[in-house]
Amino acid sequence: MRYDDIHGALVAGTATDVLPAWAHRVLDDIAAGRLAVAAVRHPLGFLCLPVERTGDLGVCLHIWSPEAPAAPATTSPVHCHSWELMSFVLYGALRNTRARVDELPAGAGAGHRVFQVVSRSGEDELHATPRTVRFSPGDSAVHRAGDTYTLPAGVFHSTDIEDGPDAATVALGRQTPGGGDLSLGPLDTPTHRTRRTHCDPGEIARAAHRSARLLEAAHDGPPGPPGPAGPAPDDGRRSARL
Repeated sequence: MRYDDIHGALVAGTATDVLPAWAHRVLDDIAAGRLAVAAVRHPLGFLCLPVERTGDLGVCLHIWSPEAPAAPATTSPVHCHSWELMSFVLYGALRNTRARVDELPAGAGAGHRVFQVVSRSGEDELHATPRTVRFSPGDSAVHRAGDTYTLPAGVFHSTDIEDGPDAATVALGRQTPGGGDLSLGPLDTPTHRTRRTHCDPGEIARAAHRSARLLEAAHDGPPGPPGPAGPAPDDGRRSARL
């Protein structure tokens, strides 16, 4: 399945009928070495398995698993995307909390600095902007297996796992013009670079195998006939930063 197929199923309300089977096929293929993906440990706590990158569109499986520890984070979990997110929960539970953000005057000496994140060649540059803000928790919702949720570009939020260490989603991203990937961090943290941490094949296989078994359990046995797993991603294409 490609971006348009998955998006169509989410909009039509048929995702529960088709996405678990498709995701199970993808995970089984990754675990068995039939599908190669450049899996990355994300500093927000999940393992990103990119399945499609086509222009401004991207499809990833996001897996929170003890088999794949998160990359070290240099800023807070509160961030916003330059792309529109539509996500389907395969198993587990995630809490998304939107943040209320208030601008602070220059030199306020409190709050958080806004960092602009620019990704290229396997690195993220986190540019410390002059902008400082104060944030507080806003609307919060828990999403469980079978739920679909959306998040517009530019909305500051954080995501936490509930009810155990495991969860997985199918994440669709559509880049929006003029937006930026932003993160909130300490006032005294300078501009810096972090290198994306790729997983070794054994770690990817273990995480994919565990995820496939949890997916089976969440849907009372192996899902029904899956669609094609789809092509491996083209690492040379521009990242949708999923």
